[in-house]
Amino acid sequence: MRYFPAFHDLTARPSLVVGGGEAAARKLRLLMKAGARPVVVAPKAVAEIAALARRGEITWHPRAFRAGDVAGCGLVIGASGLAAVDAAVAETARSRGVPVNVVDRPDLSSFITPAIIDRDPVVIGISSGGDAPILARQIRARLETLLPANLGRLARFAGAFRGAVAAQIGDGLQRRRFWERFFSGPVADKVLAGDETGARETMLGLINGRDAQRQEAGSVAIVGAGPGDPDLMTFKALRRLQEADVVLYDKLVGPEIVDYARRDAERIYVGKAKGHHTKTQDEINTLMAEQALAGKRVVRLKGGDPFIFGRGGEEMDYLQARGIAVEVVPGVTAAAGCAAAAGIPLTLRGTALAVTFLTGHAKDGEPELDWASLASGKQTLAVYMGVSTAATLAGRLIEHGLAAATPVAVIENGTRPEQKVVTGRLDTLAERLEVEGVTGPALIVIGEVARQALEADITADLQNAAAALPQAV
Repeated sequence: MRYFPAFHDLTARPSLVVGGGEAAARKLRLLMKAGARPVVVAPKAVAEIAALARRGEITWHPRAFRAGDVAGCGLVIGASGLAAVDAAVAETARSRGVPVNVVDRPDLSSFITPAIIDRDPVVIGISSGGDAPILARQIRARLETLLPANLGRLARFAGAFRGAVAAQIGDGLQRRRFWERFFSGPVADKVLAGDETGARETMLGLINGRDAQRQEAGSVAIVGAGPGDPDLMTFKALRRLQEADVVLYDKLVGPEIVDYARRDAERIYVGKAKGHHTKTQDEINTLMAEQALAGKRVVRLKGGDPFIFGRGGEEMDYLQARGIAVEVVPGVTAAAGCAAAAGIPLTLRGTALAVTFLTGHAKDGEPELDWASLASGKQTLAVYMGVSTAATLAGRLIEHGLAAATPVAVIENGTRPEQKVVTGRLDTLAERLEVEGVTGPALIVIGEVARQALEADITADLQNAAAALPQAV
């Protein structure tokens, strides 16, 4: 994030606009809506600016820019369209610590003006950091269609009752829950429909009724965050993150996903890696229960799907045994997400009629699996947590009849920008992982479905080798 988003209070403050053309007029309209006292400096001005000056709505100095014009201003806008003038405006403002924006010159600006959705007092700014203003405007147009016209009226209505609600509901958490119910309930619907009289009567009943003091029980949502790409999260997962008071997240959950949580939510890292646990599973269970019993909404955020090698079932049983409400929000599991991202089908007509998910790591070392069953038939094996036990895994499968030449594909950091796919044969799996420096998190796909990826890599290697040979003259 290059620009820190913020809203300036310009009420009754002088704001300087240098320039008298249409670009300056556009900026003036925004400043006037924000309640500023615009001052225009320009030798000449378009009719709109001149008319505003005649009516006394702005101050216009019909002359060239002077350094002293910046003094006392809340912000400065350079809109002359003349490179030398706009550069002088920017340099003067910066030297005096005054925020400055130069139209179409983000390199000279200390702030930029976003595309704006105005439902006063609700204001939404959309910025592309100056790189793609047309895209920002298109996003604004889409959002405009989703937001009710009376959204500002709803915000003002709520603001009128903030003091009464604060006086009636002293506890901050209870007060936030009250407002959450308000904005998704019938009172808000009445305001948006234009029935403020009816909404006011109903609101007074809510504030003074028992419901206002209702203690809401805590809960835990065990949420699957998917294999890594934030775009693969479900809508429900996003909603639960936005509602959470506390978020406990795993090693496999990237910061870009955790950032979807409310800014004031408490974030607790509880990641576990082989041989190193920030917190034990017992400690995680206890922490979830303590937070929920304190009345908080807890999200236990896990990579992939919480019920596929995620210990979500254990956590659910622990919480339910203590009378805590638990919701499980499924996620895209690593096998499905990573294989798709690598272009490898897990099932394929005539080649793989089934897919088996298995773990390469167990509590006491090697997992107890039916190796003979896994080594037989037309199926795909999707192995979680198998990097450190790859040699043992391959050996057991070959020992029980799976061909040594069976194709394998290892997908490290699947669905993420740094995704890496390593292919090979089953009998050389461990060596390939070591040579390629694969440490995980990674999914191992074993079966004929990986052949196309393997052959593509072999072809690419041959082409690269041929390109490296000396060319005949």
